[in-house]
Amino acid sequence: MKVLSFLPLLLRRPCLRPAWLSSTLVRATALELVILAGHVLIYPSGLTPERRRPTPAPGTGAGSAADRITRSADTAATDTADVDPGATDSAAKDAAVTASTETDLADTTGTAGMADRAGTAQTAGTTALPTKEDDHPPVVLLHGFIDNRSVFVLLRRSLARHGWRHLESLNYSPLTCDIRTAAELLDRHVEEICTRTGHREVDIVGHSLGGLIARYYVQRLGGDRRVRTLVTLGTPHGGTAAAPLAGAHPIVRQMRSGSDLIEELRHPAPGCRTRFVSFWSELDRVMLPVETACVDHPDLDAVNVRVTGIGHLALPVHPAVASAIRQALESDGAALGAPGAASVA
Repeated sequence: MKVLSFLPLLLRRPCLRPAWLSSTLVRATALELVILAGHVLIYPSGLTPERRRPTPAPGTGAGSAADRITRSADTAATDTADVDPGATDSAAKDAAVTASTETDLADTTGTAGMADRAGTAQTAGTTALPTKEDDHPPVVLLHGFIDNRSVFVLLRRSLARHGWRHLESLNYSPLTCDIRTAAELLDRHVEEICTRTGHREVDIVGHSLGGLIARYYVQRLGGDRRVRTLVTLGTPHGGTAAAPLAGAHPIVRQMRSGSDLIEELRHPAPGCRTRFVSFWSELDRVMLPVETACVDHPDLDAVNVRVTGIGHLALPVHPAVASAIRQALESDGAALGAPGAASVA
């Protein structure tokens, strides 16, 4: 961990940069650019809130639709050894490029069955009850700064194919100026999901700023009573020094190290029931230093998962990370290692 704190220095001084780091950085940067290009294409599809459609007739619903989706390269190993996504870079690049032609599964696989059951229950004036098929709690996906739900299109597809029926995304406005306000919106959103689906708990996956919003909700607004597992991807838990020119935005200032909000998250949180699984990458150029994406709090049950070979934008779309996220949600994070640090790549 201490060695990684010198990565920015090494990257600026070619004479000190080892060959493996140079080649890995080039590949990671190329992948970031491919993902960025793909995301720009599908970004408009995520500007509007999710629509919930009734479930089609039996045999044509969300489950069978998911079964018809061609399996992609998201079966990378997820054990406690270092994971190297470089082996699946080509698959991730193909996924990023073809993502622009994918229909957002928010409208088909993720919430179709849920919407039908919820609509029936609400018509009868009752709360929907989970069925035997609802083994997994609902998963709420929270995007990062100046982004929207389209960033999770590939992760949604992966989760839907592997049995998750309740998948929902929350778009918060780019004009939102306070993480606390966004966390209060998340609180209302989670309560509505629990009422509609009959589940008492949800899991949350947050990318970058989305993870920080979710952590504030869990740690400071009592969200631990509702959130079983919180997975964060490249989230500045300790504050980041990146993007100094963006500091004019109030939320960016809140993400700075030493901000009032970051200091508030350092306050004691005894009895917090939520389990944290934080994915951080040694090549994440948005997190400075990179270890700021780790959860470091004595009262929180946290596993910090090190990802190698990819950058910030790749975290929510890379198949190896998607596989590790599924494992964390299925096992409540236990399989990734004891509280502390683990590795996935």
